[in-house]
Amino acid sequence: MKLVTVKQMREIESEANAAGFSYDQMMANAGMGLAQEVKNLGLKLDKQVILGLVGPGNNGGDTLVALTHLAREGWSSHAYLIDRKKDNLVTQLINSGGGVLDAAADGNHKNMADLLKESGVLLDGVLGTGIRLPLKQEIGNVLNAAKETLSKLSQPPIVVAVDCPSGVDCDTGEVAKESLRADVTVTMAAVKLGMVQLPAFEVVGELVVVDLGFPHKLKALEKITTEVADRAMIKSILPSRPADAHKGTFGTIMIAAGSTNYTGAALLAGKAAYRSGAGLVTLAIPASMHTAIAGQFPEATWILLPHQQGVIAREAAEVLSKNLDRATALLVGPGFGTETTTREFIEKLLSGQTANRRPGSRIGFVHETEQVKEAGDQSLPPLVFDADGLKLLANIKDWHKLLPLHSILTPHPGEMSVLTGLAKEEIQASRSKIAMTYSTDWGHVVVLKGALTIVADPDGRSSVIPVATAALARAGSGDVLAGVIVGLLGQGLEPYQAAVAGAWIHGQAGMVAQEELGSSATVMAGDILDSIPDVYYELSF
Repeated sequence: MKLVTVKQMREIESEANAAGFSYDQMMANAGMGLAQEVKNLGLKLDKQVILGLVGPGNNGGDTLVALTHLAREGWSSHAYLIDRKKDNLVTQLINSGGGVLDAAADGNHKNMADLLKESGVLLDGVLGTGIRLPLKQEIGNVLNAAKETLSKLSQPPIVVAVDCPSGVDCDTGEVAKESLRADVTVTMAAVKLGMVQLPAFEVVGELVVVDLGFPHKLKALEKITTEVADRAMIKSILPSRPADAHKGTFGTIMIAAGSTNYTGAALLAGKAAYRSGAGLVTLAIPASMHTAIAGQFPEATWILLPHQQGVIAREAAEVLSKNLDRATALLVGPGFGTETTTREFIEKLLSGQTANRRPGSRIGFVHETEQVKEAGDQSLPPLVFDADGLKLLANIKDWHKLLPLHSILTPHPGEMSVLTGLAKEEIQASRSKIAMTYSTDWGHVVVLKGALTIVADPDGRSSVIPVATAALARAGSGDVLAGVIVGLLGQGLEPYQAAVAGAWIHGQAGMVAQEELGSSATVMAGDILDSIPDVYYELSF
């Protein structure tokens, strides 16, 4: 789903109109698409009664067109006009058997309240994307009256916002106190930027985009490189699963993770990589951890790394580098801790300084016959850096130049602050811009985690993951995310696709876990991990 500012949407519509696709045709298609989405909801309704709150602008026009279509198909359709004259669209609704009421003649909004009690669907078509807050008193009064009536109903109608919930600033995400919380927002042609920002995201409900049928190759539309990830997008990019596949078909994932204080990180990341569809997962961990965790993960293979008091030591770079030949993707960082010797391990690994190694110094399940690579000749597989690995990277000079191009970085705001030197508050205030700026500067994919995670690619693409839930605010949740991403990367997805798909799957798994457990408060990282198969099942249809 394309993501646009209000200005960009106007430019798209203007170019389409200039190309002969009129504003009237846009409204006709918008109304028809809106009616179809209502009918999709109607399959679940006991009564096909619908009320539209109709404002003076184009959203009101879309609403009237939809109400007319539904009236012609036997729905009991009613329009409640707010600051709108009885124009041709109103006349068409009346001629189709629909009812019309004027808010100005309904002083205490009693008629509206009575209709709400009978309705299965409420269309919120009062205000569009170009509003500025605060709302005018007349409009605010109507929305407040509707809100009050809805709050008193034991079975309120499904609230469908037309293009956007009335009172949402579609650029900033600011929300008027009078705004109705939508169950579904049927937005036209593209998602508007403010809808995937808080607090607006909390009132838009499920997002559905109606295709307006724009002419092909509109320049204003083609230049939009920002999207909102959705099911169709993720399904289209997931790797295929041929029946004649073997484990090598789905990649070999290497995960360098863990320390004595954070043993669970390696397990969560490794299991998540397998859940993403990877064929083989190898955990490279401090040797001291192996006995404690190996029995909890029989599907994994292991590389035991040199350590200092339970954290990965500098010398481990040689051991790991000798085992990367078959790896199709590498994850570095979950549960590392921030000891100096582990930073030196990362620096040595990235700089390729692993020559002149004595065969006898190898630790772990490695083959003595492997050839030692020359210094500077080391070629790393596609790479994901996460968690403490990111904090350690920040202490390495020109770290972004040492990583393979288009590596994936998965910082939360605190880690992004360490990497950039910016305050967390500054990052949170401009998440999309910050992610995009540093992705371009560094040459790597940035997954800026948090509510409404942002994935940015150096080529200018970016995606918003439309999930904001406290269910994901748990220790270990990021390890699961990193595991899913590296698993998809190792199966052959290009880095940006792997990052977007991994973040979307992770977000959906959090939502599934929350629904199954009944509360975001009780969700643990293991619950998110266990919900990944449910997400894949839904994607199979």
